[in-house]
Amino acid sequence: MRLALYQPDIPQNTGTMLRMAACLRIPVDIIRPAGFDLSDRALSRALMDYADHLDLTRHDNWPAFEADRIKGGRGRLVALTTKSEASYLDLSFEPSDILLLGRESAGLPDDVHAACDARVKIPMAPGTRSLNVAVAAAMVTGEALRQTGGFCR
Repeated sequence: MRLALYQPDIPQNTGTMLRMAACLRIPVDIIRPAGFDLSDRALSRALMDYADHLDLTRHDNWPAFEADRIKGGRGRLVALTTKSEASYLDLSFEPSDILLLGRESAGLPDDVHAACDARVKIPMAPGTRSLNVAVAAAMVTGEALRQTGGFCR
């Protein structure tokens, strides 16, 4: 299981997701550009003592991420998106899945959306738009780890 953050906008959300990933031993890919400083120094300051527990890969852009994913034989790309009719609760997750989260301000562009192997949403009450991206990441990651037996023991 991996998390991939597409051009994150808000450092606090990214920090929350990185800390979750460190605690659960989930590798993270960050696809640039980001809306804030992604240097080792900035991330170390934000992650405090969790930085040493994080497996983080930075990619210069979407094509670089996709090339690395294909070259490395990595698993399915599963987009968390409001543009899907399929609930994340109905997907059979695989241990090699990469959970892709879009920008807080704009989600995923159409070409990235189209490149995904699966697209899932979190069912919500009528009239609501979206959850915080870090909350969505936690919910779907938790279900994916539950299904695949991937929680740390």
